[in-house]
Parts: sequence; structure tokens; C-alpha cells
Amino acid sequence: MPATDSHSSADDIATASLFPVEDIVQNPLPGFVAPSSVAFSPDDKLVSFLFSPDATLSRKIFAFDPETRQQLLLVSPPNGGVDECNLSTPEKLRRERLRERGLGVTRYEWAKSAGACAATAHLMVPLPGGIYVQDGLGAELRLRVASTSWSPIIDPQLSPDGLSIAYVRDDEIHVVPITYAEPRRITHNARSSGKTHGLAEYIAQEEMDRRNGFWWSSDSKFIAFTEVDGSAIPPFRIMHQGKPSVGGDAEEDHAYPFAGQSNVKLRLGVVPVAAVGAAAAAGQITWMDLECGTSEEEEYLARVMWMPDNSLAVQVLSRDHSKLKLLKFDSRTGRRALLLQETSDVWINLHDCFTPLHKGTGRLAGGFIWASERSGFRHLYLYDGTGFCLGAVTQGQWMVEQIAGVDEEAGVVYFTATLDSPLETHLYSTRLLPAAASGGGHVKRLTRGEGRHLVVLDHQMQHFVDIHDSLERPPCVLLCSLADGRLIVPIFEQPALTPWTRKLRLASPELVQITANDGTSLHGAMYKPDVKEFGPPPYKTVVSVYGGPNVQTVCSSWTNTVDMRAQYLRSRGILVWKLDNRGSARRGLKFEGAIKYSMGHVDVEDQEAGVQWLIRQGLAKPGKIGIYGWSYGGYLAAMALARCPETFRCAVAGAPVTAWDGYDTFYTEKFMGSPATNQAGYEFSSVMHHVHRIVGKLLLVHGMIDENVHFRHTARLINALIAAGKEYELLIFPDERHMPRGLRDRMYMEERICEFLDRHLS
Repeated sequence: MPATDSHSSADDIATASLFPVEDIVQNPLPGFVAPSSVAFSPDDKLVSFLFSPDATLSRKIFAFDPETRQQLLLVSPPNGGVDECNLSTPEKLRRERLRERGLGVTRYEWAKSAGACAATAHLMVPLPGGIYVQDGLGAELRLRVASTSWSPIIDPQLSPDGLSIAYVRDDEIHVVPITYAEPRRITHNARSSGKTHGLAEYIAQEEMDRRNGFWWSSDSKFIAFTEVDGSAIPPFRIMHQGKPSVGGDAEEDHAYPFAGQSNVKLRLGVVPVAAVGAAAAAGQITWMDLECGTSEEEEYLARVMWMPDNSLAVQVLSRDHSKLKLLKFDSRTGRRALLLQETSDVWINLHDCFTPLHKGTGRLAGGFIWASERSGFRHLYLYDGTGFCLGAVTQGQWMVEQIAGVDEEAGVVYFTATLDSPLETHLYSTRLLPAAASGGGHVKRLTRGEGRHLVVLDHQMQHFVDIHDSLERPPCVLLCSLADGRLIVPIFEQPALTPWTRKLRLASPELVQITANDGTSLHGAMYKPDVKEFGPPPYKTVVSVYGGPNVQTVCSSWTNTVDMRAQYLRSRGILVWKLDNRGSARRGLKFEGAIKYSMGHVDVEDQEAGVQWLIRQGLAKPGKIGIYGWSYGGYLAAMALARCPETFRCAVAGAPVTAWDGYDTFYTEKFMGSPATNQAGYEFSSVMHHVHRIVGKLLLVHGMIDENVHFRHTARLINALIAAGKEYELLIFPDERHMPRGLRDRMYMEERICEFLDRHLS
């Protein structure tokens, strides 16, 4: 029977009963119960991982023995481990930065002592109660250092020799032997001077993917650390309006650097681990010749790494993101030397591909591998110890994502990249030589099967673990040969169809390619309603958008198949559409740079072009098209409703940035420049600038204690809507941050969002 604008209530009830709205918020998602945090034991005999046998978010530590093909339980956390209620505020905020949802055990580390076998090796397991240690397989967990809610332990890290653990407590770095003896504090006087030692500042965690504020030296004798001074940043207060209490318990102050305003000031020091006492430690700190946040040329401390010779390699980024310096510091004197400098007319994208060579001889002594986008795509380059570039190791119209490992003896580098397709990720290998010297840079693909492959290499460069998923395949975990990629043994596999997914009738989206107004190819994904149930198109349509930098949503991944909101809407006869517009990730610097100085411009135009393509194909019904998104996607949803009133009938904007002068320095200035030098760009890119054009219906959704995109963004937009006489609907969550975590809150949110879309697309 042909589809109509409305179905009988009986049809709606029958369809909805197959896919209740509460299934949108299930966590973990169907198929995402696979092992995570995969690692090899120090002797490579075991593959360890976090796993939940009961398919919940609460995980334990298991190990797989490839020889016996047996799975072993290594650690079951005492008292259930992590839950959302037994963490301190600093730990909860770090989980927000990490986008961490896991419970039970969320982290562990093997002590990589020389010659240690899996049976006797130590495991470090941080839990809410403190730092626990397991002394060999099967041993009971031993509490090494207790943590408290008023004095929590932050970011524990094992030393490279596996004998000590460093951590931050009360804004100072402490070190404790993994066996016995009392902890020792090795930095001092931070709080008394309004600073922190060893903690990554907000911008580093949220925007730079730098989670740490201290780093062990390779010989385990020293620790490099940051001293952060946030006194130049006025505190931004967030009130807990939903709490019955008032005062300190109902408010938070955050050192949030708004675009155009001051950042933290930061120094980098090196302290010997053997220092004893406050005076000795203070006297033995060596400060590097570097102070970030006082000169726009060296505004951000991006990366820190110890080199094999115990020098420090430090990446420093300019405030306008046009220049990145790789500096080498003498850790004994603090003196610096410039190894290389990257410049870009678009912007510099930070990466973790810098890899020192440990066994280089001759010209390669002290050499390293570096990644650059100087060709327009991120590729690997070989450098000698003086910082001279010997040539490109990889090249082409595709990008390297990560270096998975380097076998210096064999002269091979392993890396993940987009060579086969920007919609996939595979593991490749090539010779550790400039491309010209290796006959054009021959690249060998090692992973098999289309889709996304995340890999972990063993220490001996013999095997790798392949975590593989695709549109048709939920994540599986395989042990493979690093020589040719052949499967050795499956560690974890699961069927795509289970009774649950069969009942919900999940269908993989169809991937398509369209053309933007300037001729650029764009990738889209369609979730089409079942023709047998809802008839042929055109259909009511909802655009699911993110569209912002550093993110790709359209790819060959099981994540797209289990996009439960999209599947729910599809089950109700609505076509759901995703498009990665210009400005999104993994397509090269030119593609990303299309939004420079003017966010909300070409990205909105590409989203409208995608909808017009659907209409021309006879798939989407004009006048029955909505859009929803969160964070940057919430921003684009609101912008699309305002800028394209003839196209979009309604929009759901979740936690939207509504004016870029209200977002942070690092992210905003990278893409928009400074508010002082790009006033026109900031004005155009504000939702408020376009509010007068809104015709359709708008639902705003926001958590009131969101410390990332402040509720202030939604409040400012509401003022503009009132001034323009425009209608809006508001859904707020007084006790939620950037994304609701509470089950009841998430269910309520999905019910209201889906009801809003149903109401305004009918």
C-alpha cells in the first residue's frame, strides 16, 4: 500500500511495539559488547582486555591465551569498581573529557619489567578506592594507595621499568614503589601559589587530546611535568539549579578560556624521582627554556615525549594554529634547540605520529618519523637526528592516521590509513625509507575485510590484534600474523543478527556519493523505511548531522548500523539522512579548510545540497524535512533551520554553540581566528544573526551544568528568539552536563525528541 502523510494509530502502535523508544538509549549498543583496551602481556603470551560477560557497561579484566585458546578472568573489581556515584568531581570531569561511559574497571596497565612473564607480571588497576596492584596471574588485588573523595588520586602511570607508580594528588606529583614503602611527594608548593603540578589543563584534555600533565623518562629516573597557572582566566561559575542545597555544594568554578581571551600560563619542568623532601625537590627541578601562554608564537604545549638519549621532544603550537615547532630540550640544563617547524595557510592538525628511532645508526642516529600535511594529506616523513628531512615515507591522495609500530631491525613501519577508501581504516606496512629510495613507496595492506580496523601490535613485531567492524559486521577481535595479515585465531566473534536485532529489524544504511555546489564529492548515508511496510518514496525525512571539524560520521562501521535513533525513526516510516559536509574529517586539508573563518556557511550549504539531492531522487518529501544534531551538530541544526527556511520544517538543536565568542580559545580560534580580527565571520557564524529568518519549529535541548558548551549558549539564543518574536520549545536537564548520562534523563529526552519530530513532520 502506498505511503501516506499519516498512518492509522493501529499501524503506529504495531510499528512502535517492534522498536520501543527505550531501545534508543540502551548501553552498550547492540554488538558493542566486544573487548576493549586490548594489550599484550609483557612476554606477548597473553592478550588482555576489558570485557563485560553480562553485556553491560560494567567490565572486568580478562586475558586470552592463544596457545590454549582459553579465556581467563584476571581481575574482578572489588565493590563493583567504577560507577557514576562513587567518583570525585575531578574524576567525573576527566571522564567527560575522555567521553568515558565504561564502569567496573576502566583502565589497567601491565608492568613492563624486563624479562617478566605473564604469570608473574604486575598489573596496575586504578579504581575509585585507590590504586590496586595484582602480583601475578590469579593473585588477589592489593590496595597500594587509597583514594578519597576529598583527596582523589588522578592519572596514575606506571614507570617504564614497572617498579614505580606516579600519580597526582592535591595538585602535586607523588611516586610510590609498586611493591612496598610509602608514597613520596616529589613536587611542592603548587596550591599555595595557585597552580597545579602534573595535571593537563582543560584545553589540553578537551581539545588537544593531551590527557596527561606528566611523563616518565625512559630510564624511570625522572619525570617531566607541567606547572599550570590559570590565574589570568576569570572563573566561570556554573550553578546547580536542580539541587536542594545552596552555596559551595551547588556551584562550580571553571577556568574556561573564551575565544579572544587569556589562556593558562604553563612551564615545563623535570624532577628526579629520587628527590627527598620539599627543599630537595624544589631545588632539583630543572625548568625548560619554555613558557607557554605568554607569547602567541608559543601559546600551546601540544605534546611531550622523552627521547632515547633522555632529552625531551616537545611540540609547541602558535595561538593562530599556523605554526608548530618541534623543540628538543636538554633535560639537565633546560636548553632548547629547534628540530623542525611546520607552517600552514589553513591550520595545523595535531597528531601522535612522532616516533623516535631507538636503533638508528649513521645518519639515522637520533632520527625520527614525523607526520605532516604539507602535501594536503597527512603522510610520514623520515628525519635524521639534526631535524633534516630525508624524504617522504608515504605519499598520495589519502591520509595516514596513526603509526601502529616500527620494526627498526627489519626497516618496516606499520600504520593505519585511508588508502583504500576514506570510509574505511586499514593496517598497512612500508619500508622505512624515503619513497624515492624504496621504489616509489610500495605499501602493503595487512588487514582483510572492508570496514574499520583498529590494531594493536605485539612487542616482538610478530602478531597484531585486529578489532574489526563494518556496516554488516559488529566488532570482532582477531589475532593475526603481522607478516601477511592471515588469521591465527579469533579472540572474540559475535553474530550480526541476534534475537534482539532481528526483532528490531535493524538495517544497515546505504552509502552514497553526491556532489557539492562547487563540485566536491560528498559521502552520505541513507536509512530507508521498509517499502513493504510504508510503501515507495518519497518519505518524511530527518537529517542527522554533526558536520564539525575532526569528526567523520559517514563510514563503513557498525556504529552507523546501530545508530538507534536513526533506526527508530526509520521503523516509523521516516527516512534518515547523514552527510559529511566540507569541513569534516579524513578527506584532506583542503576539504577540512573549506570552513576557515566562516563556520555555518559552506557546511550548511552542503547539508541543504544533500536534501535537494534526496528530493531530486524522489526520496524526500518537500515540506516534510527535519534536522537534528548535538554539540556542533546542534549548532548546524539551528543554523540550517534559520538559513534554509524553505527546506527545513523543524530542527532539534542539542547543546548547541550559538555564538562562537562563547566557546573556548583553542577550538574556536583554530577555525575562526580571533573575534577581534574576524568580526564579520563571528557575526555571520552566530545563530542569532539569522534568527529573524526562522519559519520552522525549533526544539532546544541542553544540560544546565554543561561545562563544555555552557547553557549560556541556549539562553542567549532564547533572548534572540524572543526579541524576534519566534517560537521555540525548550527541554532542559538541570543535573546533566554535555550529554545526558542518567538513564531516566536519556529516555525522557528521546521520548520528547521523537514526539517533537513526529508532531512537526506529520
